[in-house]
Amino acid sequence: MNNLFDETRAYLPDDPEILALLGSKSRQAQLRHYGRSPAYFRLGRKIVYHGADLNAWANARRVPPVAEE
Repeated sequence: MNNLFDETRAYLPDDPEILALLGSKSRQAQLRHYGRSPAYFRLGRKIVYHGADLNAWANARRVPPVAEE
C-alpha cells in the first residue's frame, strides 16, 4: 500500500497533515488518553509522531471494499 506519510519524517501535533488526520490538538490528546492514537514519542511536554508509525496506524484502519454480489 502507498504510504500517506514520509517514513523518515517526524510530525508535530500542529502540522497540517496531522490536524487533517487526527483533528485538533485537544482531540489528539483525547485519542492518546484512550489509547487510540498512533504511536508517539513524548519528549518532555512535546509530542512527536514518526512517519512510519503514522503509516502503520493508518494501514491498520484500512477498510477493504465490499464485494458486490
